[in-house]
Amino acid sequence: MFINNFDPVAFSIFSLEFRWYSMAYIFGILVGWIIAKKFFIKNNEVEEEFDDFITFLILGIIIGGRLGYVIFYNFDYYINNLLEIFKIWQGGMSFHGGLLGVILASILFSKRNNHNPYIYLDVVSNVAPIGIFFGRVANFINSELYGSETNLPWGVKFLKIDNLYRHPSQLYEALFEGILLFIILMYLRRKVSMKIPGLISAMFLIIYSTFRFVIEFFRVPDEQLGYILFNLSMGQIISLIFLLIGSYLFYIKYEFKK
Repeated sequence: MFINNFDPVAFSIFSLEFRWYSMAYIFGILVGWIIAKKFFIKNNEVEEEFDDFITFLILGIIIGGRLGYVIFYNFDYYINNLLEIFKIWQGGMSFHGGLLGVILASILFSKRNNHNPYIYLDVVSNVAPIGIFFGRVANFINSELYGSETNLPWGVKFLKIDNLYRHPSQLYEALFEGILLFIILMYLRRKVSMKIPGLISAMFLIIYSTFRFVIEFFRVPDEQLGYILFNLSMGQIISLIFLLIGSYLFYIKYEFKK
């Protein structure tokens, strides 16, 4: 078993702190950008505009992720403390909110350039697991989004939380939603016709939502919410919604392919 007592601050320069969580966002975007340009958009019709798209993408991630957390996870608090919404350095981001932000940013950017938005979304879907991996590792370092109590040999004691050994649910997500999802999507990209934009996006939604839904059973629900419906957390409920959206998208794209 492992004891987690990591400092959320990676290093400091004078009074300026560099935190693992913010660095994970930056590093995830940079690595995803490099891999996308090197492997996924060569000779693609969006290649020339992709650098400009990154600006839209970053805004979609940050704004969507923050608003998603505010609306889905802590609305009662923020509606009474509106200025706190802008203090993103204090934490509080939602993956599903960021996903909605990315979708909206892709639609807006593609319309401006007269492109199919699924071309952008497929590229983002291929590299998104990279950012998810770094983000979940940062969650582990920060002792947040931790799991329920366990006696398994790989249980982790988060000293900032309590003296119980818990599932390292953050690492489960890093493994399944990060590494494994990336490998699966790379495999599917080779098998699926790239002439049908949207299939990779659909598979991302289906597979990510499935992994997230299952792993949340090993994770403690958000303290301010608890379980919402049928002993399901907010993350599981939203994952089910995106699973249905992904399944519908796959159906219409697969039917078109046939």
